[in-house]
Amino acid sequence: MKERISIVTGDITTQETDAIVNAANTSLLGGGGVDGAIHRAAGKQLLEECRTLGGCETGGAKITKGYNLKAKYVIHTVGPVWNGGKYGEREKLAGCYKNSLALAEKHKVKSIAFPSISTGIYRFPIEEACRIALKEIKSFLKNNNIMEKVVIVCFDKNTYEEYEKANYEK
Repeated sequence: MKERISIVTGDITTQETDAIVNAANTSLLGGGGVDGAIHRAAGKQLLEECRTLGGCETGGAKITKGYNLKAKYVIHTVGPVWNGGKYGEREKLAGCYKNSLALAEKHKVKSIAFPSISTGIYRFPIEEACRIALKEIKSFLKNNNIMEKVVIVCFDKNTYEEYEKANYEK
């Protein structure tokens, strides 16, 4: 299982996977961070397609073409803003991974790259976010033999170290 999951530091827009996951906002019309970088790299056609989707709920996921990206698809998911953990944030974050992977499976995606969802300006505690992400990814991979590779793309060294630590916890 661990050989199907890799954790790297880098730029998600340059990943050579079938799909990349966008940590989007509910409008799906672009924003800052990962969302802005993906929209800039994919080109204006991505925004045009996103306008047809009617937004996305927190924890949900929607798929578009990748346009100018190396990835064939962009799976847009909306992570929760951390408000102390009393508003279903954990379940909504788990939903981001579950729903993104379900869409990937539906579209026969064999490789996918995820950012660290909700750990930037949405302030989800990194240690907990890593455990949730890895739990959902590993659970999915147990029952899916089509998915060959899941890459977690970390923006910085601290995020990378937290994912590595969580990946080796029992």
